[in-house]
Amino acid sequence: MLRRKFLAAALALALSPVAALANSETPDAAAPMPILEIDVVGQANGTIRIALRPDLAPGHVARIIDLAESDAYDNVVFHRVIEGFMAQTGDVQFGRRGESTARAGMGGSDLPDLPAEFSTAPFERGVMGMARSQSPNSANSQFFLMFAPAPHLNGQYTVLGEIIDGFDVLDAIRRGRGRNGAMLDEPDYMADVRVLRPEAPSVTQ
Repeated sequence: MLRRKFLAAALALALSPVAALANSETPDAAAPMPILEIDVVGQANGTIRIALRPDLAPGHVARIIDLAESDAYDNVVFHRVIEGFMAQTGDVQFGRRGESTARAGMGGSDLPDLPAEFSTAPFERGVMGMARSQSPNSANSQFFLMFAPAPHLNGQYTVLGEIIDGFDVLDAIRRGRGRNGAMLDEPDYMADVRVLRPEAPSVTQ
C-alpha cells in the first residue's frame, strides 16, 4: 500500500485561532493545540513549528504525535519538493537518511492506514496536510507543508495543522529537480521531530 518542540510568543499563538484556518473552522480556545517542532537540516537549517489541529483531524493528529514521540520521523528526508506548491516528507519506511531513498514516497509506518478526515479548512500557505494515494482512506505517515495556496486540494486531503513559526525555514527547503518534485540532489531532512503540549489557561474567578 502507498503510505504515505519554544518561545512564549509562539505558544501564545498556538492558543489562538490559526490565521489561515480561522475563517473556516476555529479551534476551541479552551483546548490548546499541541505544537509539532521539526528541526530541518540541509540547505534549510532551522525549526518549523506547527500548531496541530485535533479539532479538525483527531485521528491524523494522534498518528503524527505517536510517530513523533517514538522518534520515527527523525532523520527522514523531504523526498518530494515542488516550487510554488509543497514539500513532502514523513516516509518512515523508505525515506530515512543514510539508507537508500530510491523508494521514498512509497512507504509508511507499520500502523494501519487512516480513514479520511476531510474538512472545510482550506489549503493555504503554511498548512500541513496528510499525503495519501488515490484512496481517500490511505494516509499513514507522510505529510506535506504548503509553500502556497492550493484550492484544488480543498476537501480532497486532510488538513491537520498550520505553521506558526519558521516560514523562512520552509521556504529554504531544497527543491526537487526531478519529475514531479523528486529529489536528484542530497535532500534536506528532519533531524529531530518532537511535540509540545501547552497547558490550558487557568480559569480564575
